[in-house]
Amino acid sequence: MRSTWTDLPSAVQDAVQACSGDATGLDPAPAGNHADVAGTLHTSSGPVFIKAARKLDDGDGAEVWSLRNEAAINPHITEFAPRLLWQAEAGGWLVLGFEHIEGRHADYTPGSPDLEILVKTVQALQSAPCPDVVQMRVERRWTTVTEDVAPMAGTALLHTDVNAENLLITPDGRAVLVDWAFAARGAAWAELGLLIPWLLKSGHTPAEAADWATQFPSWAQADPAHIDLFSKAFAERWRQHAERNRTDWIVLHADLTRQWAEYRCH
Repeated sequence: MRSTWTDLPSAVQDAVQACSGDATGLDPAPAGNHADVAGTLHTSSGPVFIKAARKLDDGDGAEVWSLRNEAAINPHITEFAPRLLWQAEAGGWLVLGFEHIEGRHADYTPGSPDLEILVKTVQALQSAPCPDVVQMRVERRWTTVTEDVAPMAGTALLHTDVNAENLLITPDGRAVLVDWAFAARGAAWAELGLLIPWLLKSGHTPAEAADWATQFPSWAQADPAHIDLFSKAFAERWRQHAERNRTDWIVLHADLTRQWAEYRCH
């Protein structure tokens, strides 16, 4: 990820400043990999969180596509997400400017009070309608590792990446869910399945994570065989991913999904 304001071409800087006011510097985001530049831009009109991606020679490319996807859904999820304030497109770049949120990342460790905030956030998300602009179908993620992806299909709105870094807790206790680039429609319980490895990473045992998930009706009412199928497909997809890319976090996620699949299918 690029990290400084000055890395952006002057035409892009000018387009951004026409939207935001004069910029004085950028504090790069400590995490994230779906944009070439991401961080808090300090401007004459106040801080704004920006995401910027450079187009490829032959079109948008994956990073620009993900930003367009996030921009399209934003007006429909203001209950959960920072508001998109403006978009700038110049010099072969797309830049999104979001409401700046003062907050900390959630803590998913066992016993953390943030787990109650997480529950309320997911429950609210599972009660929200899925906007028509959401075209991605979550079951397509596993077509290469299992023939039967129908159990994961559905009409619920899924964020698909409710990890602790994507859930911000403001000083007044409000929860804000960021990074909607891969929002999808699918079976509501799949959101919990995708979240479980993040609980394991934070110190929960598979049994504790399984017990935690039962408080959600979508999970408790799902066919256990469907969850087993998902768990095996999830683990296999990440096993294959880790074979191709030995980056630490990918290897870790592959191990966490393996642990969960082994627990479900022992």
